[in-house]
Amino acid sequence: MFRRFFGRARPVTHIPAPAPSTPLAVIGDVHGRADLLSKALKGSAGTTVLVGDYIDRGEDSAGVLRALAEREDLICLMGNHEEMLLKFLDTPEDHGRRWLRYGGLQTLASFGVTGAMETSGAQELERARDSLAEAMGPALIDWVRARPSMWQSGNVAITHAGADPAMPMAAQSPQVLRWGHPDFYSTPRTDGIWVVHGHTIVETPAMRNGRLSVDTGAYATGRLTMALITDQGVSFETIR
Repeated sequence: MFRRFFGRARPVTHIPAPAPSTPLAVIGDVHGRADLLSKALKGSAGTTVLVGDYIDRGEDSAGVLRALAEREDLICLMGNHEEMLLKFLDTPEDHGRRWLRYGGLQTLASFGVTGAMETSGAQELERARDSLAEAMGPALIDWVRARPSMWQSGNVAITHAGADPAMPMAAQSPQVLRWGHPDFYSTPRTDGIWVVHGHTIVETPAMRNGRLSVDTGAYATGRLTMALITDQGVSFETIR
């Protein structure tokens, strides 16, 4: 089910309206909701970009990753949850417990991996890592590692968690793009760039002062947002 909301940018005077060089469909944080992702992809048009956080918390992270990896026509960014997954694969004892606390348990389960929890010791975490690596396979792991942190079209930049408003987009660090910046919500950019992002859940998709927020908490609310952005305006579709 699609529910559409329409709106035009009402930027402060120094921010021009969003003007991508090609029509964009930007999909918010999926978090394991393969069912909603499938509906969103059927309704997307133009260049389709996903802001990251495909995994964790929802029930079918494996299905989401496998579906996205098969689609060479999509632009899939890396979120902080993909980063946590990769750190678990690299050094499970150091990073496993944090990842499991923030949704990694659901991801393991979706790949058929059991026997690990937030309080697991090093050996249990390593066994879980080995089982996950086998279930994912090298090709899917390499696909996750290759995800970029930003994509831009015209004056529209898409990231997972926002950007440092004092820095040019080309100079942003992956840490900021995936995890956010303390000034992102309080300080408007002055370079005319609109930043489309997920990471922080909003009740309804919003656009203000150069920020366009599209994470409506799909794993908890059952609502996945897609922003349709052209040089004629912006509209939002809510997929249920």
